Amino acid sequence: MSFDRPPTPPDDGASALSSVLVEVRGMDAELASAEARRVRALARAGHLALDASAGVRASARAAELALREVASEIAAASSLSDRSVQAQVGRAMTLADDFPVTLDAWEAGALTRAHVRVIVDAGLPLPSERRHEFDVLAVATADGLSPGRLKTRLAALAESLQPTTLTERHHRGRDTRCVRVVAGEDGMSDLIATLPTVLAVGIYDRLVQQSAAIVDMRRDAARGDAPAGARADGRACGDERGDRAETVTTPAPDTRTADQVRADILADLLLTAAPDADPTRGDDGPGALGAIRARVQVVVPALTMLRPGAEKSDPADLVGHGPIDVGTARALAEATTLPWDRVITHPVTGAVLRTDTYQRTTAIDRHLRARDRHCRWPGCVAPAVRCEVDHTHDWALGGPTDVRNLAPLCQRHHTQKQFTRRTVRQLPGGVLEWTSPTGRVYTDEPLPYTPAVRFLPDDPAPPPPTAADEHEQTPF
Repeated sequence: MSFDRPPTPPDDGASALSSVLVEVRGMDAELASAEARRVRALARAGHLALDASAGVRASARAAELALREVASEIAAASSLSDRSVQAQVGRAMTLADDFPVTLDAWEAGALTRAHVRVIVDAGLPLPSERRHEFDVLAVATADGLSPGRLKTRLAALAESLQPTTLTERHHRGRDTRCVRVVAGEDGMSDLIATLPTVLAVGIYDRLVQQSAAIVDMRRDAARGDAPAGARADGRACGDERGDRAETVTTPAPDTRTADQVRADILADLLLTAAPDADPTRGDDGPGALGAIRARVQVVVPALTMLRPGAEKSDPADLVGHGPIDVGTARALAEATTLPWDRVITHPVTGAVLRTDTYQRTTAIDRHLRARDRHCRWPGCVAPAVRCEVDHTHDWALGGPTDVRNLAPLCQRHHTQKQFTRRTVRQLPGGVLEWTSPTGRVYTDEPLPYTPAVRFLPDDPAPPPPTAADEHEQTPF
């Protein structure tokens, strides 16, 4: 995503908003600079403590006590907890020592605190000797990206710098899977499950689908008439002289939020299902649970599948969450009953050109999801599989149903496109050019695929797919 200054002054109605925007951006830069300078000061304090402890006794405990002493001094002066300040000092030292370019960019106002957090979180798993290289590349990658989109880019970047493969680390990580309870307040607790990412995302998506079905049913019921023999106030239906009639009460309305519904569904499933029940199997027959499927979008580079040793530079990707190990990607690929799409990309830029099943309406949707992978509103990272396919130029106004006029938008941003003053036009290659009410232009481009995902067309106009093509076997 890039940002261009408005070529012409905005109209009178947008002038006030434009001036406020300039003021907010100026304050953002000042705040970022102040936060970065505070981090530098805390890092210096930590190094002073380590230097002092090194002159007395070289031991981990001596260094810990020295840090406690410094943290307590700062905490007392700031009316803060010494534990909190010590944690801040530790993070500041990590940022100053291992990510100096990120800290410089933060102080210059080029990054926000959220961007810095994403960079550090992505870079910390790397060995210390690779962090400086990651630091330089991460700051260059962050230009024009929201923290959510930057996180996805940095996951692949960090993976390319790892000395070991994702498969090796995933096997070690699987050993840490567990379920634990963290006590909270007011009789509440957090139930935390540490699982492989694909399983965790699939579980959550399934809960989202189930909760959406319940909310839709609730909305439909609210629109219906009251049951026969019942009044809106829940009293018996009879005349006012006291005719005998059975009292029919209207059940209390379901006012749960979507989050509350998801939590209730999770508890119901775990407490009522048998341990050996598998409602996601394809042969379980009809039923409310068996009919629900999680939607997980995975980009599997064919060359990586054929040469697993290449997974570090071109890993399979769980859209919206980052790289996954090649074994999990292979298992998902071999288990799917859907036809495979060959993604045709530009040999240099990696931009998606078309898919083999381009001619069919459902294939157009798959083409868009392969090309865009997430909502195309600037900065949004909602997966395309959960988005609505929107006509950039409204169909009612003559816009064609063509990939050159379609893009996925999540429900929130689809609504904003329809009912706010922001406008959009689609340029060649799926590039969207958004114009804000103040006249500023934001350009959002599809995320290019890595080289291993690119498939070069044999000729510029491939023939339409046949029935055999739709049922081809997994290409590995």
